Amino acid sequence: MTDAECVMLLQWAAPRLGLRLAGYRNVRGQVCKRIRRRMVQLGLGDAAAYRARLQAEPEEWAVLEGLCVVTISRYYRDREVWDVLREAVLPAAADAAIAAGDEELRVCSLGCASGEEPYTLSIAWTLDLAHRYPGLRLRILATDVDEHVLHRARVAEYAAGTLRELPAGWADQAFEPHGERFHLRPHLRAAVEPRRMDVRKELPSETFRVILCRNLAFTYFAEPLQRETLERICTRLADGGALVLGRHERLPATTLFEPWIPALGIHRHVLHRPQDLPALRA
Repeated sequence: MTDAECVMLLQWAAPRLGLRLAGYRNVRGQVCKRIRRRMVQLGLGDAAAYRARLQAEPEEWAVLEGLCVVTISRYYRDREVWDVLREAVLPAAADAAIAAGDEELRVCSLGCASGEEPYTLSIAWTLDLAHRYPGLRLRILATDVDEHVLHRARVAEYAAGTLRELPAGWADQAFEPHGERFHLRPHLRAAVEPRRMDVRKELPSETFRVILCRNLAFTYFAEPLQRETLERICTRLADGGALVLGRHERLPATTLFEPWIPALGIHRHVLHRPQDLPALRA
């Protein structure tokens, strides 16, 4: 299967999967490589044969859906974003939690992959912020649709290259060497709960003061699914809470958020009334 044939296959399949093909521009080769490998497993010679298999066996759509999941992550990815999270977003969320009488600061990481993002939150809080909020515990719910990457998150063992962007000294404090790999220390794993969940269909029932949904829904999902996802996020984000996107992502048109640090993809939730949500579907 040539690259052009793979693109045509994805163009045909994307609407059924609720995906936006343009979002795959930089990772299309990775997805096509997976599809070719799957076709070899099935003994299929070309894209037309795989398309016929999808039409004949509906369960194969779930396999293709899994092949289209992109998991690229590392600790402290996009340094400017993490610096602002430490300096402004997490302190504001912590102050709001304390003002509300909460004992926990609840944060959600959607599409957490192997855990680098939620564990970066735990490390940043523990090493940089916790001493300022001695009565406040950090609790992070980390979700992903892929049980395989969630297993890696629970094991919390990483290659050295994954840690290279952490601030100086943090890797030594946060990780224990384990052969050629590095194991996150238990007290830093304790704040994070990995949970299998498909953001396209549901979100956790809790309310959060910060939700990170970076390089997921607003890159890969088609616009109707983006709006549905944003509606669900609105019901789970506290008033004034922060929604953190990838720095090159954009929200669908909505009055439910205002830009906070738009150059870094950070928005503030300004409304939290059920009657406002239908505006997202307009």
